[in-house]
Amino acid sequence: MSENLFEKNVAISGIGQSEVGRPSNRTAMQLSVDAALEAIADAGLTREDIDGIACWPGDNDNGNPFSPVGPNALMNVLGLKVNWYGAGYEGPGPLTGLVNGAMAIAAGLCRHVLVFRTITEASARLKDKTASALTNKTVGRDGSYFWQWYTPFNVVSGINLMALYAQRHFHEYGTTAEQLAQIPLTCRANAMLNPKAVFRNAMTMDDYLASRMISSPLRMFDCDVHCDASTAIVLSRADLACNGPNAPIRLEAIGSALHQPWSWDQISLTEIACFDVGRMLWSRTDLKPKDVGSAQLYDGFSILTMLWMEGLGLCPRGESGAFVEGGQRIARGGHLPLNTNGGQLSGGRTHGLGYVHEACTQLWGRGGERQVAPHEVAIAAAGGGPLGASVLLVKQ
Repeated sequence: MSENLFEKNVAISGIGQSEVGRPSNRTAMQLSVDAALEAIADAGLTREDIDGIACWPGDNDNGNPFSPVGPNALMNVLGLKVNWYGAGYEGPGPLTGLVNGAMAIAAGLCRHVLVFRTITEASARLKDKTASALTNKTVGRDGSYFWQWYTPFNVVSGINLMALYAQRHFHEYGTTAEQLAQIPLTCRANAMLNPKAVFRNAMTMDDYLASRMISSPLRMFDCDVHCDASTAIVLSRADLACNGPNAPIRLEAIGSALHQPWSWDQISLTEIACFDVGRMLWSRTDLKPKDVGSAQLYDGFSILTMLWMEGLGLCPRGESGAFVEGGQRIARGGHLPLNTNGGQLSGGRTHGLGYVHEACTQLWGRGGERQVAPHEVAIAAAGGGPLGASVLLVKQ
């Protein structure tokens, strides 16, 4: 595989994460500073070393709980002097800041990029239960143009769209509620060992099946958990990352493709952007899905995790139900440990970078009680419907 691919010149040198509150007493900026300073210190750097900054969706509509702090704001509070900043919305969803930051480093614009993602939806929902409804979306958030075709038909939440995918998966492949349940059950079992997780009480199959049906066949426990949190990642030029205190975690391959119309339902109700993303990712590396030692896959709704497993080739298309049945294969001691921090279903909706943070935590052996067997290759993916990106991580 060619070494000229831009991501192969970039590594993760440090990670940080604020408290994960539901809600937090700290402001969005305080959470952002907490995560950023922790990540910079973890990389063995100082604020003076950081010469790039990025996040998603950037500085659009700051104050919205979906994106309360953007790069310009955090840059000024931290007193950073940057040569590059990524402050735009456009990109493949929650991992856009990481993709753009890696490109900036590979292009020689900067050496160390602080990538962060802050969200305060738990606080917002205390004031307004509809704060995260699709009917409240803004132009700078997810392209409101498209929602005009959905909201007149009572699509007021992402679950109404994802329920269509789940129902079609059930119909075409014989997937069952008990199989789908293994995603939230696995996440809850892992969250019980994560001191930051929002929900740490035990969940049984009976608990899952008894939970309220929200949009058939998706239940309450199939939905992610709003929280207040910030996550930060320091990307460094690969040769410089070798000078830090941590074994560099290389960006082996990135997937960010979108070969279909920007919509949730125009191609197939069993295929979303993750299939385009997966094909791109594996075309950029000699590694194979069988090499992956842990997987942190987007679980905004549990069906998305199953579609990501199929899209990334971690199991055959249509067979994710059989793959997760019983939960053994995706448990911490299984063939493919999944969402080891509890994911967004129980750990909290840190929305994108939380998956990268946990992948690095596992690769560096920092998982504590939830640590899985030592491994060198992990995958993180985020996004649903028409937005998606993934990154294959390899520890040096």
